[in-house]
Amino acid sequence: MPRSLVPDLSGAGTRDVLELAEQANVRFLRLQFTDILGVIKNVEVPASQFEKALAGDLMFDGSSIEGFVRIEESDMLLAPDLSTFQLLPWSDSTSRVARIICDVNTPDGAPFAGDPRGVLKRQLARAASMGFTMNAGMEAEFFMFKPGPSGEATTTTHDVGSYFDLAPADLGEDARRAIVDVLEQMGFEVEASHHEVAHGQHEIDFRYADALKTADNIATFRWIVKVVAQKFGLVASFMPKPIFGQNGSGMHAHQSLFRGRENAFWDASAQWELSETALHYIGGLLKHARGYTAITNPLVNSYKRLVPGYEAPVNVAWSMRNRSPMLRIPERRGTGTRVEHRVPDPAANPYLALAVMLAAGLDGIETQADHREPVNENIWEMSHREKRRLRIDDLPHDLNEACDELEKDDVIRTALGDHVYRHFLAAKRQEWRDYITQVTEWELRSYLAKY
Repeated sequence: MPRSLVPDLSGAGTRDVLELAEQANVRFLRLQFTDILGVIKNVEVPASQFEKALAGDLMFDGSSIEGFVRIEESDMLLAPDLSTFQLLPWSDSTSRVARIICDVNTPDGAPFAGDPRGVLKRQLARAASMGFTMNAGMEAEFFMFKPGPSGEATTTTHDVGSYFDLAPADLGEDARRAIVDVLEQMGFEVEASHHEVAHGQHEIDFRYADALKTADNIATFRWIVKVVAQKFGLVASFMPKPIFGQNGSGMHAHQSLFRGRENAFWDASAQWELSETALHYIGGLLKHARGYTAITNPLVNSYKRLVPGYEAPVNVAWSMRNRSPMLRIPERRGTGTRVEHRVPDPAANPYLALAVMLAAGLDGIETQADHREPVNENIWEMSHREKRRLRIDDLPHDLNEACDELEKDDVIRTALGDHVYRHFLAAKRQEWRDYITQVTEWELRSYLAKY
């Protein structure tokens, strides 16, 4: 039975949401959106302003948001998606707080080119023009750590568990259970939760949905995990590789295209039961992989995860069962036929990540991209010559190389739009410059006494 505190609001109007807010004693409403780097922002309004806010008439200063606009063109409007209205379960039932996810518009009501949610919606419209809808599911792993003496983040873990361990209940397990409870109250259909490979690492899986809802869910999920962990005296982190020598956190992205109710990736009579549409979509993901990795893996730290030996892919290839390539086709067929992309990490902006993967796949369909042959051997153990023979490329080795590849890929640049592309690239180039000028502990240990 659904446990959501709010009924399904698909097709709801402003009056429906206002009445629901009044019945639930909602005193404050948080209008949420994300910046280009995927960080949730919000403007909170009291009940007296609900009608104005839900009508999309609430203006905010866009110049203060990462990658939005210059100071001389700062005014932006928030346009709520009424179907995303949810009550925050931890708020007081006599004076509740609710949230609603918004698109960002310019003062004349046009979609703002720098809105990541708008970037995904443009690609979904492109898919629709080709007769497709996109379903997606994303598995975001995360760590929970003990805070330091002053409440600062540390990498001290709260357990010594490992993958799927049934260990004595600890603080992390209690927090994970509480996170699931909150997610269900906010309308998520949680399918499983478990301990992951590394100490202090967890995963909570929820049901796939249309791509826009999945991106909304991931943005909400990251926020909920941090809030609930804090209530248990823990610090949650979606940093891709927080601990040297242990597995990092991925955000495997399952994706499929549908025509109406039919899975366009499935063909019962074809080799591997994969349709031509699926194979060309795979070909597009392979063709543009190096171009969109800066989006799916956006931090300097992301590339500390993408190294051999820790279950993360480092090669541009696909397979049925092998987990070393970047793409895997899970066993299930029929309506469950899908591609699992194993490269993205949970620091990625979910709207931009899904948008660029979809853009790559659609380009593959349009250009009938070569899907190559599936690689069922362990790529990590192959020689360089063998990988060349099979046309297996490496993924970018660091953020700087990933930015170089993004600059070269016109399909991915077009999908992002000029505004998002320029601001994202500028932020990442600056991040790389900041990183390479640091003097690290490793350098001091290796060089200080030796030279």
